[in-house]
Amino acid sequence: MMANMMRGSRRGVAPLAAVAAVLLSVPADADAQNRRRNREPTVPPPSITEYKPRSTLKVPEHPVPRAKYPVVDVHGHPPLLNDTANVRRVVEAMDRLNIGVMVQARGSQGERLTSQIETVRSMGLGHRFVFFTTLNLREVGPGSGAEIAAQLERDVAAGAVGIGEISKGFGLFYTKTDGTRLALDDPELDMVWKTAGRLGVPVFIHTGDPAEFFQPHDYNNERWLEMAIFPNRQLNDRSRFPTFDELMAERDRMIARHPETTWILAHMSWYANDLARLGALFDRFPNVYAEVGAILYDLGRQPRTARKFFERYADRILFGKDSFQPDEYPYYWRVFETEDEYFDYYRDYHAFWKLYGMRLPDEVLRKVYFENARRIIPNMPRAPFRGVTGDAQAGNGPHPTASMARK
Repeated sequence: MMANMMRGSRRGVAPLAAVAAVLLSVPADADAQNRRRNREPTVPPPSITEYKPRSTLKVPEHPVPRAKYPVVDVHGHPPLLNDTANVRRVVEAMDRLNIGVMVQARGSQGERLTSQIETVRSMGLGHRFVFFTTLNLREVGPGSGAEIAAQLERDVAAGAVGIGEISKGFGLFYTKTDGTRLALDDPELDMVWKTAGRLGVPVFIHTGDPAEFFQPHDYNNERWLEMAIFPNRQLNDRSRFPTFDELMAERDRMIARHPETTWILAHMSWYANDLARLGALFDRFPNVYAEVGAILYDLGRQPRTARKFFERYADRILFGKDSFQPDEYPYYWRVFETEDEYFDYYRDYHAFWKLYGMRLPDEVLRKVYFENARRIIPNMPRAPFRGVTGDAQAGNGPHPTASMARK
């Protein structure tokens, strides 16, 4: 019996010894991997701006110069449209790209707003543009809410169909009359958001900047190059700026107090690199929408995850571009409409990686490109979309409120 026990113990020792050997070898293997990964070049290396390798990958390419369906650009920043030459130049580009309607989201109110509306209407182009008004959020103090709300009433009566783009200065740079930072959820502005809900116009708001801008400017930061090129985009000084999460919490409290107001979040709330977080926001607030301006680099590096997200929240996403650079729009069409692989983004300081196509289903494309915008923005022109979808789909009546849950 003793012999059998000895043999059994020896059989048990062998596997344990093998496991121990494996465990002891792991640090050595990891060290070897680190040495291979961190080898130094034997010639002087280029700088980050000099290194531009040409890809040798050969795959099918399908550039898309013109969107498959007419588009509403809810984040339009064309030049001021009170000059007929500017209007013609913008419309020519819109025609090439298949942009049916552009929202003028460049901040305008009063005479600056009405002069643009009158110019495009006098040219017979009122069916190609709609106009958002802006809000004067500088030096807010007691009584400012009533004054801003009154101006909003006048601008909507003059033809404005929304508010925005409210700039990132709100929450970051704007101060109150007492010198303190104007928080996004300041109660003085509740009257303004309530008025927007009563008038049935959406509030298009840009809050903060990418979360990386709030982080240390070190070599682990994905946006190091952009922050080095534009030092004013560094928002990591806690003595001057709130954290990214603090800013978003202020905005969410503001939204929570106004469930009857429709909100459009610029740049997908800077959550395109964390779509689960944006999905949770959509689930919490059925009166919230988001547009895709200037975040294509994040969607294009996660095409399968992004496609699933767009399919799930197809009723909540709008097309928007931001900066009016006509040659940049086709990058969006290519990501949204094709399965192309490993192609360039249009600004290398935004992203050093390549893009991949999502190939969204036609039903989703139509919603993102124009149907959602037509549903939530009042008095949206119908003419550019005739033959694409029935007028019953268009929303020239009251826009949705909190009663609209996602499908």
